[in-house]
Amino acid sequence: MNILLVLIPVTALVVIVGVALFFWAVNHQQFDDLDTPGILPLLDEPAPDTTPAATEDTTNTP
Repeated sequence: MNILLVLIPVTALVVIVGVALFFWAVNHQQFDDLDTPGILPLLDEPAPDTTPAATEDTTNTP
């Protein structure tokens, strides 16, 4: 029965921390876009840029 004197405050502390973390997440827009992160692995990666880079020839050849 004495364990209740420990468990009740510990449970209250865990609940308070959970509520505080929830409100922190809401204030920092963590729940704004719930759909996009789930489909990101399914999207194709963009094609790599295959155009050659414009390089200047700086050698002194006659």
